[in-house]
Amino acid sequence: MSNYNPKSMKAEEFISHEEILKTIEYAEKNKRNVELIDSILEKARPKQGEFGFHCEGLSHREASVLLACDIPEKIEKMYSLAKEIKKALYGNRIVLFAPLYLSNYCINSCVYCPYHTQNKSICRKKLTQEEIRDEVIALQDMGHKRLALEAGEHPKMNPIEYILESIKTIYSVHHKNGAIRRVNVNIAATTVENYKKLKEAGIGTYILFQETYHKESYKKLHPAGPKSDYAYHTEAMDRAMEAGIDDVGLGVLFGLEGYKYEFAGLLMHAEHLEAAFGVGPHTISVPRIKRAADIDPTVFDNGIDDETFAKIIACIRIAVPYTGMIMSTRESENVRSRVLELGISQISGASRTSVGGYTEPLRPHETEQFDVSDQRTLDEVVYWLMTLGHIPSFCTACYIEGRTGDRFMSLCKTGQILNCCHPNALMTLTEYLVDYASEKTKKLGFEIIEKELSRIPKDKVRDIAKRNIEEIKNDNRRNFRF
Repeated sequence: MSNYNPKSMKAEEFISHEEILKTIEYAEKNKRNVELIDSILEKARPKQGEFGFHCEGLSHREASVLLACDIPEKIEKMYSLAKEIKKALYGNRIVLFAPLYLSNYCINSCVYCPYHTQNKSICRKKLTQEEIRDEVIALQDMGHKRLALEAGEHPKMNPIEYILESIKTIYSVHHKNGAIRRVNVNIAATTVENYKKLKEAGIGTYILFQETYHKESYKKLHPAGPKSDYAYHTEAMDRAMEAGIDDVGLGVLFGLEGYKYEFAGLLMHAEHLEAAFGVGPHTISVPRIKRAADIDPTVFDNGIDDETFAKIIACIRIAVPYTGMIMSTRESENVRSRVLELGISQISGASRTSVGGYTEPLRPHETEQFDVSDQRTLDEVVYWLMTLGHIPSFCTACYIEGRTGDRFMSLCKTGQILNCCHPNALMTLTEYLVDYASEKTKKLGFEIIEKELSRIPKDKVRDIAKRNIEEIKNDNRRNFRF
């Protein structure tokens, strides 16, 4: 063990097929082991510390036991615990973002994605920098401050230089009171050198979905193209973190492979990053495969129902308590409403999954990557969140203040992050209400902000937040943040 170095591990070592199979077997054997299940739940329960609550989290085996459990009363305890952890660590904040599709040119052959190179029916499009400006202005006019940049993998049409130029363009657009303050990037696995360039460009989180951790399934699902290299794709986060990108986001596409396998692989990947770099994933996304141009999700044999989906989300929240969880508009209003309290901390709003979709709202399907289930406007989503007791947040302060990677996690694990996140959420919500909200949303929002100010634990922070919120209302804003 003296030569053990997690940073030097290869994909098949930190995502061990044999270990996943043993984990699923162990979980199946213990899915009704009440004593073990109770001990796992107790281990994961939030504990009060000097500054706030902290949680221990679970190993992939422990979490897999909870996922396999089929005892109704224990499942309800899992849901209650997931809600307790979510409330203790994240409060009632929900961060909002939108995807921005730059190009759907792609040379891969992924069988679940309509951007695959064999698809001749889809309209191919790549935004110019002027078109990107127009898209950003449309997003700013809604009230968005945080984007997730998306592009197909095509070295000639979408080279790293195009991505970098696009990021620069996005950050340069200041329209009325609008500005994009954080650009997260979801592009294909690349080199350490290119990840360094992304870091220098000022990105937020680098996001890359594994799609499936099952190597043999991965090969079948990715028959050709650069993405067909399982090891290169799976080791992308290691290269990104070596390049200095300390906030990375994991995810699988549920429905491609058995969900118990994917769940264990996802947690093993998180464990590897923690062991190798001292910090786990900043976010975990939980998309399910959806219908799209020339893609029928029913041909895949591993679809999961809404109840199983909710259980997966609850178990992820319990296992990796300090990791943000993302849900997109792939899911309906009803599904999103159910799982917000179980662990989701970020959602997209008023999304378009097409290239140029924000400036061409009447023609989104020509370049759309998948069907959008939640079609509501951002204002409707903000209002809906508030009626459910959540605080919509457009905050990007941690990124701006350098609270990323281990610095962010250290504040989370000591419970101190609440003193930053809650006032920042209220201030950015105030900005949204003043600049973009309908009268109905504005009325409810200001009522909620007044009540929520009392929940800020420190008098000094609360007084500063109150003063800043009044300044924002009076349109005398100076980028206030904690």
